[in-house]
Amino acid sequence: MRMNNEYVIWFNHEKCTQCHGCEVACRSWRGLEGQGLLFRSVINVWRGDYPNAKNHSVSLSCLHCVDPECAAACAVEAITKREKDGVVEVDEAVCIGCKACLDACPYGVPRFGSDDLMKKCDFCLDQALGNSGPPCVATCPGDALTFRKLDLKEKEVHMSYISRLLE
Repeated sequence: MRMNNEYVIWFNHEKCTQCHGCEVACRSWRGLEGQGLLFRSVINVWRGDYPNAKNHSVSLSCLHCVDPECAAACAVEAITKREKDGVVEVDEAVCIGCKACLDACPYGVPRFGSDDLMKKCDFCLDQALGNSGPPCVATCPGDALTFRKLDLKEKEVHMSYISRLLE
């Protein structure tokens, strides 16, 4: 039975200061230094031409999609979605590193380590978290990131918002 509420890290681009603190917190908390991996990236998106060019940032990690295309594309079923909270997980013991998930993800989120296996954000749910949620959220000085549980409709709205920001 699928839950009506799922976890999401909500991003508000108007509050992002482009400090990259969320990247640093994630990398440090997950021990990713020196591995060339980022589970969360701050991306600058430019629109328009000089002299009217404008930019905004998108702090991006796995959105734990309502219907994850990465899971549907995985031939060995290494990517699954937990019914109880909507967390999309990858089983590295099953992953074969084919990168079909990367091709399928509309956000380009899956990352691959030196072992060529897919790795991704899991909201740090296996860690002892404080009241402010995952370290990327807790570190954000502008409160551009918030850890929430949303109904599926709200989550889809947020996914569309992120898609529009990346265009």
